[in-house]
Amino acid sequence: MLRHLAIRDFVIVDRLEFSLAAGFSVLTGETGAGKSILVDALDLVVGGRAESGVVREGAARAEVAAEFEFDTSHPLQTWLDTHELNGDPGVLLLRRVIEQNGRSRAWINGHVATLAQLREAGESVLDIHGQHAHQSLLRPVAQRQLLDTHAGLLPLVEAVSQAYRAWQRCLSQVTLAQTQQAALQAERVEVQARVADLKRLAPEPGEWARLAAEHARLSNASALIEGAHSALQALSENEPAMLTQLAAIQTQLQQLSAHDAGLAPIVELLDGAQAQAAEAVRELRHYGSRLDLDPQALQAAEQRVEALHAAARRYRIKPEQLADFAQEQFARLTALAQSSDIAALQAQLDELHAVYVERASQLTAQRQAAAVQMANDVTEVMQTLAMSGARLGVRLQPLDQPAAHGMEDIDIEVAAHVSLPLRPLARVASGGELSRISLAVQMVASKASPVQTMIFDEVDTGIGGAVAEVVGRALKQLGTERQVLAVTHLPQVAAQADAQWRVTKSGTGERVTTQLLSLDAQARIEEIARMLGGTQITSTTRQHATELLSQGANVTPKRARTARRT
Repeated sequence: MLRHLAIRDFVIVDRLEFSLAAGFSVLTGETGAGKSILVDALDLVVGGRAESGVVREGAARAEVAAEFEFDTSHPLQTWLDTHELNGDPGVLLLRRVIEQNGRSRAWINGHVATLAQLREAGESVLDIHGQHAHQSLLRPVAQRQLLDTHAGLLPLVEAVSQAYRAWQRCLSQVTLAQTQQAALQAERVEVQARVADLKRLAPEPGEWARLAAEHARLSNASALIEGAHSALQALSENEPAMLTQLAAIQTQLQQLSAHDAGLAPIVELLDGAQAQAAEAVRELRHYGSRLDLDPQALQAAEQRVEALHAAARRYRIKPEQLADFAQEQFARLTALAQSSDIAALQAQLDELHAVYVERASQLTAQRQAAAVQMANDVTEVMQTLAMSGARLGVRLQPLDQPAAHGMEDIDIEVAAHVSLPLRPLARVASGGELSRISLAVQMVASKASPVQTMIFDEVDTGIGGAVAEVVGRALKQLGTERQVLAVTHLPQVAAQADAQWRVTKSGTGERVTTQLLSLDAQARIEEIARMLGGTQITSTTRQHATELLSQGANVTPKRARTARRT
């Protein structure tokens, strides 16, 4: 669960730290105070999209860090072990920095991490439901993804998608072969001629560089022999030879060094010079013994150079590219041969189609079973959210043509009363009903999820009164199983929380800052009263707030304090 959140220079937040306990907590405050900014910061630290605009005006960078606690039996531990991103046992530290230019950096337990790794780790510990999450239920794609995710079918969906793509690629090949058979055959004849030519030439990788060096050596063999011989004569065979002169100078200075020690380093240098000159003589003799005028080898090299040059001109490439070009032509000829064999392509197409149908049929069967179970579970939860008699249905709608996601779409339907038939969600549900249906779906989905922390950003939009109180109780119940944090503007929901934080905004112009207050029992009465009555708080609204809180879950008195700022 989320233990600590630290934010620095994020939007209108200067510096803020926030510790969260288990159970159901709420964030409240006036509109525009920055409640959703805290949710945005959490979304950022678990791999959400980042833009340079999130950096506070005048700051160089924005930074968000979050500390999560988890049981070491959680699948996250295995993931951390695999990616070598371990920290303290049972602790996950996520950190994200956004520069002014939009560049993003991420760390996991102090280790530099990719954004994909940050997102994968974050998804295992935190689930964020945005304030428009209920609207996504109206989209067919979201409905299908919801069912597949809830039923754990995503690996099978990916397998179906892979089979579909392979089938479609082969279908494109068959279509191309059928419609362009003459053109492909003409290209095949042309490529066959190139392949035959290149096989005769047989260019090798790196051959041009080796051949150029060999040709340069052979064509300059006479000058090389003469130069090596002349150097050898000067060093050791002429009178006086350089080696002899070096030896005489070294001997003379060595004798003089007895009278002045300052000559000793020079004597050492001359010793080294003698040794290196003697080594040069030995190498020159060895080099000279290997040099030979070889007109036949020179002629062969020149013929090979010309052959490679001629081929390169024919194919309009550089000589050093011939070996790679040959491999490309061999591969293209193989592909053309396969494309020309329509019967073989058709057999492959039939096989790939059969694989797709098999996997898609498995997916359909598992979706059907999951749809019934999900509909029953969500309907049961809906009864607890002031939707007595309402029910939800999940229907599989067969497609006219198979698709990458399978052979059907998913339609979520709802009936507002037991006597009414199921109808598409978009045509029946009001905004408040959508919010409650979304919450029911999330409560059902959370039971199969290992994620321990759930964030709800104003998912209670569109409801009020007694319904809001019911939703608050549902969130509180969910808080007995998960750590739940809700951003809400409804006093009936806030009154059900185990803990309440108030978000405030202060300052003017460019120096606006956001603060966070943890509310004790008396402060909660004042905040609930404000939510009930606005700026004019009366004894009546305070009494009403007290009644709401007394009807909620046990409230542990806490002293009001400001979230620690650094």
